[in-house]
Amino acid sequence: MNATEKTINTFTTRVRQMILRFNEIKTENSELYAMVDERDQKIKELEAKLTQANADYESLKMAKMLEVTDGDLEGAKKKVAKLIRDVNKCITLINDK
Repeated sequence: MNATEKTINTFTTRVRQMILRFNEIKTENSELYAMVDERDQKIKELEAKLTQANADYESLKMAKMLEVTDGDLEGAKKKVAKLIRDVNKCITLINDK
């Protein structure tokens, strides 16, 4: 085997090694992208749950504020009136802009 054939064989071997390594990296890259997509989906689900939990919490807070107990009707009326005034103030501020 002369030097040219040896060089060509070495070159061929190196190219095959590079192709194998490229395929390994390509597979790994696909797996990593799948993992990222899975995590993104999980994050979206958790954000949706958090948003729903916050909305539920606000609803419960509002219900607790409006809860009428024995003989506390007057207090509840005052709370509702205050809430209405606050909403009206907000509407006025929005309309002014």
